[in-house]
Amino acid sequence: MGFLHWLLDAELHVGGSTVLWREIVGNAFGLASVLLGLRRAVWTWPVGMVGNVLLFTVFLGGAFTTPQAVDLYGQAGRQVFFFSVSVYGWWRWSRNRRVGQSPDHGAVVPRWASWRERLWLLLAAAVGTALAYPLLAALGSWGPLPDAWILVGSLLATYGMARGWVEFWLIWIAVDAVGVPLLLDGGFYPSASMYALYGLFCVWGFVSWLRTSRTLRRAARGPLVAGYAEAVA
Repeated sequence: MGFLHWLLDAELHVGGSTVLWREIVGNAFGLASVLLGLRRAVWTWPVGMVGNVLLFTVFLGGAFTTPQAVDLYGQAGRQVFFFSVSVYGWWRWSRNRRVGQSPDHGAVVPRWASWRERLWLLLAAAVGTALAYPLLAALGSWGPLPDAWILVGSLLATYGMARGWVEFWLIWIAVDAVGVPLLLDGGFYPSASMYALYGLFCVWGFVSWLRTSRTLRRAARGPLVAGYAEAVA
């Protein structure tokens, strides 16, 4: 109980700015989740869910008395949706591991989304942002338009990760590009720094998943080619 109270109330004072330790710890869990996702490990989901719970309290500054006292309802709301989508991702990746879907023992086989799936992503991004913006503005969210894109883009990226689409890394990069300036303006300096770091890891993750998808595709094509050659011999 003592640790819980410390985690909820502990503050760090740096250069005249005050930040909460739970913002730092929550983002650390988020970064660990990214690294585990890069390795396609099932643990990426429960680790990320811990960060979601902590950051939910951070972005409702008015309700949970954070030093910023700024309510980013989109940022807080996406933690709730993250948690929900992560349950699906955790189930899907765990099932993949049990059935041995990936020949390299990863929890998912990376692949490019189909054109139909990409069209669905674009439509969901446009419609979702258009719907989220007036809702967040009515709630008094700070920076409602970028907050709306961060909310919708984050959900699409998380769902794409659960499905194993390589494009999900690119969506995350687009989210980070909007999130860094928004969080800096709101005074959420640890989160802004982590968003910038996330962006770098997302570039690394994209390249890693792209290479893995190509390697696994070539490996899968090999037996097919060999089987065809044997059949026509």
